[in-house]
Amino acid sequence: MKFYIVDAFTQEKFGGNPAGVVILPDGADFPSDELMVKTAAELRYSETAFIRNLGGGEFNVRYFTPAAEVDLCGHATIASFKALLYAGIIEDNAKYINHTLSGDLEIVVNNGFILMDMASPVKINEIADEAGLSELYTIMGLDYADQKARGLDMIPQMISTGLPDIMMPVVNQADLEAIAPNFPALSDLSKRYEVVGVHAFTLDGDDATCHVRNFAPLYEIDEEAATGTSNGALTYYGYLNGFVKDGDDCKFIQGEKMQRPSQILSNIKAATDSCKIKVGGDAVILAEGEIHI
Repeated sequence: MKFYIVDAFTQEKFGGNPAGVVILPDGADFPSDELMVKTAAELRYSETAFIRNLGGGEFNVRYFTPAAEVDLCGHATIASFKALLYAGIIEDNAKYINHTLSGDLEIVVNNGFILMDMASPVKINEIADEAGLSELYTIMGLDYADQKARGLDMIPQMISTGLPDIMMPVVNQADLEAIAPNFPALSDLSKRYEVVGVHAFTLDGDDATCHVRNFAPLYEIDEEAATGTSNGALTYYGYLNGFVKDGDDCKFIQGEKMQRPSQILSNIKAATDSCKIKVGGDAVILAEGEIHI
């Protein structure tokens, strides 16, 4: 089987968020779940995508962390379709269907840029009580009372556009950089709230919609440099909380603390009876080879 290492949400090697991509031979079925988890653990990236070509411009992509399968992964989807383009399996300036555990999603490839549908956005819950707020911010290494005293006027909400995360606002970029989670406690909290992890953000700065950091230790990912689904969810959070409007193009900057700066772009169309969010970015092929499983 052919495999690639792809840096997603960047135009520079060693930027963005790296993902493993494994393309199955034509007609082959997926290996066992156990084998795919072991492969993801061996490659050591936060997610590895396994791709079946169904023909007719349709693909079935499954996503594995080093610990378990997840329903959807934005950066690994960008990486997957960049690898398919690089391998000559798909063509530029065309549309494709990605069958995932989060549903059937449209992928648009436009001059090498990959734009993907998110699953329908859902607000699952929120943390509004003082005890819950204090617990979350303390686990993340901050003081909620201090944040509130300095003007924080939004509360964390659990949002999903394929994977559920806690959207956690902070006052400014210095606070964002200062986050230092208690990872065992964050894993326990994520399990209790039934989320992947925490997507912390600030509106501070005029170069992007938000600067963000993402933490998912429950899935053995202490921090990620670029997360498509989480920024899709943050787009919806922004719409619900008034800093993103219908039709907006958003830009999220992530990975700065990790020295892997990433840019994730999104668009929202919020009609009266539906809400459609797309997330996109570029990617760079770093390596390729054969994997013998």
